[in-house]
Amino acid sequence: QVQLVESGGGLVQAGGSLRLSCAASGSFFSILYMAWYRQTPGKQRELVAAITSDGRINYADSVKGRFTISGDNAKNTSYLQMNSLKPEDTAVYYCKAQVQVRFTTVRGDYWGQGTQVTVSS
Repeated sequence: QVQLVESGGGLVQAGGSLRLSCAASGSFFSILYMAWYRQTPGKQRELVAAITSDGRINYADSVKGRFTISGDNAKNTSYLQMNSLKPEDTAVYYCKAQVQVRFTTVRGDYWGQGTQVTVSS
């Protein structure tokens, strides 16, 4: 089993910053990639940013230039630095990890419990 624990959400004024963290633990061989998604009521969960184990990164157009994803392979942790936050960034942010299951070639996707980010105008 793999557990993802997110932290760092909260309430911030527009223009402010927050840093989210996602730590993975459990039984797996390696993390292939980690990503951040967000979801608002009535809408589909959308990709915000993703980073692979070899450092490839992609961002949603709506956050390019404002958000930065990074990873610490030694700590099995990813970070999402969010700057110049806007009210439309308000959402529940979820961490996702794709791992290679130990002793197999099977890949599994796991999600964190979500952390609320609220940006006031």
